[in-house]
Amino acid sequence: MRTFKTWALAVCAVLVSAQLCSAAGFAIYEWSARGNALGGATVGRADDPSALASNPAGITQLDGVQVLGGFTAIHPVLDVRTGDEWTTSDEDALWLPPHFYATWKINDRYSIGLGTFSRFGLGSVFDDDWPGRFNSYEAIIESMSINPNVAVKVTDSLSAAFGVDAMYLNFSKKQKLPLNPFPEGDLHLDADGMGYGFNMALHYQPCQYAKLGLSYRSPVTMKVTGDADFSDIPARLQGMGAFRDTTASGTVTLPDSFAFGVAMYPMEKLSVEIGAVYTLWSKYDELEINFGDPVIYKPGVGLLDQTTQAKNWDDVWRFNIGVEYAALDWLDLRVGYVFDQSPLQDDTIDYMVPANDRHLVNGGLGFHWDNWVVDLSYTYLMIMDRDIDARPQDGVYEGEIDSADAHMVGLSVGYKF
Repeated sequence: MRTFKTWALAVCAVLVSAQLCSAAGFAIYEWSARGNALGGATVGRADDPSALASNPAGITQLDGVQVLGGFTAIHPVLDVRTGDEWTTSDEDALWLPPHFYATWKINDRYSIGLGTFSRFGLGSVFDDDWPGRFNSYEAIIESMSINPNVAVKVTDSLSAAFGVDAMYLNFSKKQKLPLNPFPEGDLHLDADGMGYGFNMALHYQPCQYAKLGLSYRSPVTMKVTGDADFSDIPARLQGMGAFRDTTASGTVTLPDSFAFGVAMYPMEKLSVEIGAVYTLWSKYDELEINFGDPVIYKPGVGLLDQTTQAKNWDDVWRFNIGVEYAALDWLDLRVGYVFDQSPLQDDTIDYMVPANDRHLVNGGLGFHWDNWVVDLSYTYLMIMDRDIDARPQDGVYEGEIDSADAHMVGLSVGYKF
């Protein structure tokens, strides 16, 4: 376990997703450059190693041993108005979530594969003096899934797969503490842990002109432990036992999801897939932090050893379409579009996840020669503007999300042995 955790920490150094990660909430779907270019419409196709993330049952279509790896570079920008003041998120932010897959066709019936990718991530970074600092001025969620799968051809046209998801997650949050009449204090939470889930998938090809895919990923209950570090706390308050460094822990349930896809091949060189993902974000009902000692001071109440923020997110849909055309023997052209619903309710939205419904426009190229494959993608992400109602008890002021977008460039390189 210690060896795995050390390796996971090293990978997570580059695994953080952007504050405008491609899925509403903090799910991630940047699992390959080809998948990015097609808007994630690969559940029905499932015909390259990245199927381990989208629909593992499809790996029975892959011959021999195949590997695929790469990353997506994400540059987000977000403006938030609080009162009459506009604040821009970190304009130098660049995030690089990676991916790696390996598949092996053991025989005509059985295939196995191992995928490494991120299902959840978040990075929301502002200056530490911005008006929303009492809710959050830096929030980071890093995750990495190690996902082995076994796929079997049930019949010549139907395949099924089952896998286990071992997920590492690190959570970090920084916020200011209003300590009137004293100067502001600072709280830094940092915790990590492991959680386990599973996935199941089906892939069906009724004829040479169509493929259908269905994939399910289970919820993962994450138990994280770490530290709560306080700084700039007046000695008078610490003398009362308030705001002293202590341990911290929490439990959060990350949601399960269903993915559907229908791929059609109207011409030999042309394929079109339409699909959808349904994510049960309602399982994310609250964020609870437990402290090892009663240290949080609440006027009129005293010292508390727990803080709880209601989330109560909604279950939502993500719709996509992707078109691929084999222009030349060595060149594929790809375009895609995604509409992603936001699960955040008006009465619980905060500055950790300042988001709304979003549109993604995608495009890319695929190069292949001999046993090599190189895929490139570009995505422009647009988040719809949104008003935020004031909740002073949570450090959330009345405001507005505006001019939120992101540019994403993906690269994947693959080899067939």
